[in-house]
Amino acid sequence: MEVKKKLKVKNDLGLHARSAAMIVELAKKYNSKLYFKKGDQEIEGDSILSLLTLACPKGTELEVKAVGEDAERLINELTILFEKGFGEI
Repeated sequence: MEVKKKLKVKNDLGLHARSAAMIVELAKKYNSKLYFKKGDQEIEGDSILSLLTLACPKGTELEVKAVGEDAERLINELTILFEKGFGEI
């Protein structure tokens, strides 16, 4: 199964080391592979460093994709994380 969704960075600090670590920890809980796309750059969501290379300040819109048996659950939890601003708003 493949699930795609657009998510917006809402926290003031943008996608920084702590928020990237939260994404990686979440991704580790699932069997599905997680991908992030900004413009024409796509990275795997299982590396803090890769996430930081996207340089995503507040307001950045990302396309996320999960591929695997539990992709929908992964995207749902990721959406909640983004909506809550990684606990910063």
